Order: sequence, then C-alpha cells, then structure tokens
Amino acid sequence: MGDAAGRQLAEVASNYSNLEFDLARGGRGKRDVIAGRLLETILDCPRALVVNNNAAAVFLILNSLAEGGEVLISRGEMIEIGDSFRVPDILRKSGARLKEVGTTNKTHLEDYRQGFTDRTRLVLRVHPSNFRISGFTSKPSLEELSALCASRSVPLVEDLGSGCLIDLEAERIEPEPHPRESLSRGADLVCFSGDKLLGGSQAGIIAGSSSYLQRIRHNPLFRALRVDKLALSVLESTLIAYLTRREELEIPVVRMIRMEAGLLKERADSLVARLSGLRTDLALETVEGASVIGGGSTPSQSLPTRLLRLRSSRHSAARLEALLRQSDPPVLARLDREAVLLDLRTVFPHDDARLIEILSGIE
Repeated sequence: MGDAAGRQLAEVASNYSNLEFDLARGGRGKRDVIAGRLLETILDCPRALVVNNNAAAVFLILNSLAEGGEVLISRGEMIEIGDSFRVPDILRKSGARLKEVGTTNKTHLEDYRQGFTDRTRLVLRVHPSNFRISGFTSKPSLEELSALCASRSVPLVEDLGSGCLIDLEAERIEPEPHPRESLSRGADLVCFSGDKLLGGSQAGIIAGSSSYLQRIRHNPLFRALRVDKLALSVLESTLIAYLTRREELEIPVVRMIRMEAGLLKERADSLVARLSGLRTDLALETVEGASVIGGGSTPSQSLPTRLLRLRSSRHSAARLEALLRQSDPPVLARLDREAVLLDLRTVFPHDDARLIEILSGIE
C-alpha cells in the first residue's frame, strides 16, 4: 500500500473510529458508506458496496438474485480464478443452477436467447482476466447482451476480476475493462477486486443498480462477508487517491506500471557499479527484459524493463535463487537458464541499499 494508506491504517488501528456510528445523526451508521460514496463518484453509478473479496462478491450476487433459479454463462467463461476456486463451484454453492451456452471459443447472442427459460434469473458474463483465447473467437457485445436481458427483465452481471481504474493503453498494454465503462454499456451490476490492479486492500466491490444492490445488502450473508475497519481504511485512502488524481504518486502498483525503462536502467547500472566494487565472485550485468504485471491480470502482455542478471562463481543459479529467497528480508528472483534475474520495477528505490547489502553478503 502507499504511504498515505499506511498512515490512515495506523491511525484507524491505534485509535477509536466511527466505523458504524453516524457522527452527524448521532446514531448507528453503515460501515462501508464512505467507500460506497467514493466508488459511486468514481464509477458514476447509483450505488456501490464492499465485501471481503471478489469471490465473495460473485457468490453474494448469485445467492441474492438467482438462488433456486438458472444463471446463463458462456462455456468460454467457465474459468478458474486461482487456488482451484472455479466459477462453476461458486455458482453451485450459491444455490443457483448453472446453464452453459455457446462453445469454448464462440458464443453468439442467439445462444443466450435460446438459453432463456422461465427459470432464468441472471446472465453472468465473466471477463477472462487471467487467460486469453485467441483466433477463431467471437462473443456478443455488452450492449447486445444488455438489450436482450432488458427485454426479459433479467439482470446482466459482469465479473471483471481485477478492477482497473487506470488507462493501460497509455502504457501500450491491451486495456482491461473499466467498471464505469461496463456500467455505461449496459451491465446492471459489476464486481471486481479492491486489490491487484486497483491497488487497495483485499476487497470485493459490487456496483450498479440501486434496486439490485438493495436486495444484496439485505441478504443475511452480507454480514458474514463484510470487511473490517482496517481494510476499509486502506480502500478509502486508495479511492481518494484516484478521485484526486494522485494515483501515480500514492499507489505503488500504478507507479510501478508507469515507471519508465530508462529510469530502471539507470538504477540497474548504479547497482552493478556499486556491487562490482564489493564482490568478485558475482558476475553482474544489466540486460533488456520484460515485466509481467500479474495478479491474475493482463495475461500474455508485458512492460519493457531493464533486468539485473546475476551469476555466481561458487553457486548454481538454482542455489543462488534459493539463497536470495532465504535472506532477511527474502528476495524473490527469476531463474533464466544459468542466471538469476532481478527486476527493479518491483523493488522500491529506497530498498536499493538493502538489496546491495543482501547481495554482497551471499557466501
């Protein structure tokens, strides 16, 4: 998290807070009201609420709006979101019945139309944030799907996975869908993570239709899936950074994404020069490479970077990687054939001195 979020977290953690107390009215309030209002402003939507992660958000939407009924989903969107958690499993546990339409690579609007029955309660569209299917593929636009759902009075929900509130095209990366754009194009509800690309605390955000969100909030499970004051404090601080257009200054993941390769080269060259004067059994050089954003987002895409390549005259690359991983603090590196690679994009500049100390202490 950024420095501002860290200060806010420390303040909330060590003092009293008005988590569920409305200071203006002198009565009980809702714990996520501030985060909700910030999201409503940023996303230009009627309502937003926060739960403890995006899997919980998907589960709560399905349980609140589709329990006992059918949910239409394209076969090409039956994804595993990480650590063996799969969309079909979440659907089943929610009490909704899964109904697949289309094929893995092609799903047409007519497939959805033919899938509707009297038991259809919801159409779920899942953004493939952690994989790509390319080639002979197609799917209906969000506008087309929205019009079909509206004609059947059925909500259209889009699970965006890793919420992205910045323009990735400026970094020459294929853009992730912005939640505001999905809502403006016809989704009744969107859900996404509050960490990962957004850069806040672990959270699941649900935004969109006020009437649907009212039903979700009244679900008894909402209380079981709510977030605590510490996560809310970090999320609120992060959202304020976006609202005030200070995201590059205050949110580390945004700063890392936008860091120029030239600046990384200068740091890498400086580290090589400083380490070369301290060690003789480590061969160091800088090489061109690529940074992968990760976090289940922007698959198969990367940012140009400058890597620090290390070789040891005493240790294999695998052993060198293990020694770095077991250092204090641990340094996580990449293995590339007989070398270890360090990407300074993910090392804070103020930690360069600590990195030099760790590398110079390897025996």
